[in-house]
Amino acid sequence: MSTESSVAVPSLPITDEVRAALAIARRGCDELLIEDEFAQKLARSAQTGKPLRIKLGLDPTAPDIHIGHTVVLNKMRQLQDLGHTVIFLIGDFTSLIGDPSGRNQTRPPLTREQIEANAKTYFEQAALVLDREKTEIRYNSEWSMPLGADGMIKLASRYTVARMLERDDFTKRFQGGVPISIHEFLYPLMQGYDSVALQSDLELGGTDQKFNLLVGRELQKQYGQEPQCILTMPLLEGLDGVDKMSKSKNNYVGISEKPSDMFGKLMSISDTLMWRYFELLSFRSLEEIADFKRQVQAGRNPRELKVLLAQEIVARFHSQADAQRALEDFNHRARGGVPDDIPEIALSGAPLPIGQLLKQAGLVPSTSEAWRNIEQSGVKIDGTTITDKGLKLDAGVYVVQVGKRRFARVTLRA
Repeated sequence: MSTESSVAVPSLPITDEVRAALAIARRGCDELLIEDEFAQKLARSAQTGKPLRIKLGLDPTAPDIHIGHTVVLNKMRQLQDLGHTVIFLIGDFTSLIGDPSGRNQTRPPLTREQIEANAKTYFEQAALVLDREKTEIRYNSEWSMPLGADGMIKLASRYTVARMLERDDFTKRFQGGVPISIHEFLYPLMQGYDSVALQSDLELGGTDQKFNLLVGRELQKQYGQEPQCILTMPLLEGLDGVDKMSKSKNNYVGISEKPSDMFGKLMSISDTLMWRYFELLSFRSLEEIADFKRQVQAGRNPRELKVLLAQEIVARFHSQADAQRALEDFNHRARGGVPDDIPEIALSGAPLPIGQLLKQAGLVPSTSEAWRNIEQSGVKIDGTTITDKGLKLDAGVYVVQVGKRRFARVTLRA
């Protein structure tokens, strides 16, 4: 798809205020298209006092938000703090289609019941980042449902199949003989139509959303609107530093997790990945982060800085006191101690094989996973490392540990 260089707009002076706002927008972003246009939008806003309309759409495909989602939410908050209107758009209609972005097969659409259940918790979690009072919440069913069959056909006539096949994942699937359902072409069209309905000045999204955001820009021009600019943010790598953060990959940090769990997960990232997290998640200045890097190069232990990062993020979603307690708990565990707030589990069936006990206590998803942890010396009972996969436990009370962070106090009965 073409990313034309510019659109004829009146040239306004770029002040220091506008340059500062541009610097905030660019921090950590992957692309800002078209930067000259956005500078003009900012200049006009400063001159007229009319805030820009900045849109972020999220499909409620899962009920929980992880810190990977907050990369773009953080950017929204930064722009919100500059005085602009941010629109948190819940894609209750587009969820019925299913976003094909980055998929090599058709994504199954959600049911209306699933969408409504997930949407209930979405904004409550996003409001931990955004200013709740200054956020406009919209649902795209508001204008998508009234389109009807006639409106949908007219909208579809504005885009060609050839333009759709410029999209990388569609191209790969078409060339590989992987089926593409007709309804999947509707997704970028409907997301683009959201920008028309909301008269968006800037739309944010992950790098995997670039095509869809450009569709919105094109449709706005066709509807006689000034086209939106586009700001894409990188997809945050998960705790493993390999795949993008995802619940399905189990490499995520949920923003509603317990402080101690959040802290422990963040402390597990590599010293290299820590800098990526600082840039995309921390509210510290780039200058301060650069100074941290110099300190590490001069010999400072990177663990000390990882503690600062983990505490900052825990405090954001909980409190400063919770962040301090999480640090104390982490240090206590590192010394071989047992946390104070571990789950109390009651089981029956003694003598119970160790694999079954770990699975029934919710410490592992399967007995094979239990055995794998035992083989790797990752299972302790009352502080003693277990090496016998055939162990059976008699009735009693045991403190069971799997890995560094999973604990349970198990009362086992016959």
